[in-house]
Amino acid sequence: MLAEIRERGYTGSANLLVRYLNQGRADPDRTPPSPRRLVSWLMSHPDDLPAHRRRHLEELIPACPHLTALATRVREFAAILTQRRGHDLDDWISTVRADDLPALHSFTLGLEKDKQAVIAGLTLPYSNGPMEVTNTKVKLLKRQMYGRAGFALLRHRILLS
Repeated sequence: MLAEIRERGYTGSANLLVRYLNQGRADPDRTPPSPRRLVSWLMSHPDDLPAHRRRHLEELIPACPHLTALATRVREFAAILTQRRGHDLDDWISTVRADDLPALHSFTLGLEKDKQAVIAGLTLPYSNGPMEVTNTKVKLLKRQMYGRAGFALLRHRILLS
């Protein structure tokens, strides 16, 4: 193989060719992604994925009925979340319960434990993000100052930040 590609203009070493072949780049069959990578692909908006990963995901999803159902439910929930359609949550939960997806069943049980708050979070335009940022900043200052100075200096640093 090395002699053949050298005739075509390859100037690299034999070791480089072996490493290339061992990495699977020359293998036409795609290696299956790890579960973590597959989850990250499913949780990403398809337009945000690079074209080769999007194609790979589009090939994988129809191959498994459970994966097809999971991808559909995840995308439906993402639409409910991003479009603030909290009123559609009950329909989504009943659809998920009809599917054979135990991981999503436990997720829906968690949603139903505090259903009113979830619907409010998916419907109302309010966010507690600024309060969480402030809380995190105060905790950081507190950790930085632990054992170094008194309350007066901590209070002063918090008021200045």
